[in-house]
Amino acid sequence: MRIFLSRQFISFLVTGGIAAAVNFGSRIVYSLWWNFSMAIVLAYLTGMATAYVLARLFVFTDSSPRLGRSVLLFALVNVIAIAQTWGVSLWLATQVLPALGMRRYVPEFAHAVGVVVPVFTSFIGHKYLSFRTPGA
Repeated sequence: MRIFLSRQFISFLVTGGIAAAVNFGSRIVYSLWWNFSMAIVLAYLTGMATAYVLARLFVFTDSSPRLGRSVLLFALVNVIAIAQTWGVSLWLATQVLPALGMRRYVPEFAHAVGVVVPVFTSFIGHKYLSFRTPGA
C-alpha cells in the first residue's frame, strides 16, 4: 500500500491526469465523426500515447528498458486498461445512468468514470513491466 503514497505514484497521477484530459477531450472531438464506442477507443489510444511520453520523461526516470520492449509492454498493460475503460464507460452510459434517470451529460460522465477506473492497475503494470529495467 505504501507504493500508492510514493512520489512516483503522485507523479504518475499528475501525468496520468494530463493524459486523461487528452483522452477525455479527444473523445468529444472524435464523437463528431464516430459513434461513442469507437470514439472511446480512439481517445484512449490518443491518451495512451500522451501517457507513454509523459511517464517515460517524468515518472519512471530511473528506468532504462529498451524502447521497443517498453512500448510493447506499455501497450499490453493498456489493453487491460482500455478494456476496463471501455466496459465501465459503456455499462454506465447504457445501463446504470439511464436507470438512475440521468439524461444530461451521460457520455461525458460515463467516460470520465471509465478513465479513472484503471489508475491503480495501470501504475502497477507500468512500474513492474513497462518501465522495469531488464535484470532489475
